[in-house]
Amino acid sequence: MALVRRDRGDWPDLFRRFFDMEPGWLRVEEFRDGDTEVVRAELPGIDPDKDIEVSVSDGVLHISAHREEKSEQKAKDGYTSEFRYGSFSRSIPLPPGADENEVKATYSDGVLEVRVPGGKESKPEVTKIQVSRG
Repeated sequence: MALVRRDRGDWPDLFRRFFDMEPGWLRVEEFRDGDTEVVRAELPGIDPDKDIEVSVSDGVLHISAHREEKSEQKAKDGYTSEFRYGSFSRSIPLPPGADENEVKATYSDGVLEVRVPGGKESKPEVTKIQVSRG
């Protein structure tokens, strides 16, 4: 057994990533539905026609979104204005054999669902190597 010493500077970054507090981080869940890889991303308050971009390249699914909300309340006693904005992105490696040309994405009730067919788990081919005497 070997002990590995870690620099304390690594811990705050690991903590933020683990608890999903890093700005720009997009929460997703991944699972299989038969032969299809399914990725769901939580994106409430987003207009999917303008603010979401989904792409696939080199076996990686890329999801990015931008949110910009503003609310104003004018009253006799005063004026209140609030806004929320930010960009979020996530890159998810797809399983071997995924059909990148048949990816489908839908958005409903604040959840983006991306379905990638053909991500069958395949057993790696075994290639027998001849050993010769030297």
